[in-house]
Amino acid sequence: MTTPNRNSEDETVLVVDDERDIADLYSTWLAEEYEVRTAYGPHEALEQADGELDIVFLDRQMPEMNGDEVLEALRERQLDCRVVMVTAVDPDFDIVEMAFDDYLTKPVMLDDLHGAAERMLDRESYDERMQEFFSLASKKATLEAEKDFVELQDSEEYERLESDVEHLREEADRTVSDLSEAEDFETLFQEFPGDA
Repeated sequence: MTTPNRNSEDETVLVVDDERDIADLYSTWLAEEYEVRTAYGPHEALEQADGELDIVFLDRQMPEMNGDEVLEALRERQLDCRVVMVTAVDPDFDIVEMAFDDYLTKPVMLDDLHGAAERMLDRESYDERMQEFFSLASKKATLEAEKDFVELQDSEEYERLESDVEHLREEADRTVSDLSEAEDFETLFQEFPGDA
């Protein structure tokens, strides 16, 4: 399901997985709505990564160079794309420091991929701080789904993540509140007849 103002066929997605069958399956699913490129390994992924990309679905476990390293290389290039880690590895607290936007745990179904793609494209309309908020909130939700309460409470990384998410949420709430007040003021102002 696409946003009315956006033609998804204009969006470019890169699927990266060293398992060819999986990469081809994901690419086939996504090709229904997006322009898709497929890379069967980390080096091929970096060759295909350019400024045209909107989303990268990146396998985390690959030989020679893992997905974490590919992610780092993509961010060093300062490409303006969202990155979704796709992996069979259960997430651990190390994900807090990683610069991805969303995290899918295999097995991944068609609806999972399309849902993640839509979320990533919807986020493009937000400013950097809101995108950071969504990225951190995704990491927090991923860890909460994977770890028990005691593990979460004992983790300094999770505590810092929780604090950052709350700080950004308060910032977003203030922005929304300020915008609402500005709109109310503007509406009120328009009720008065002008001199012209």
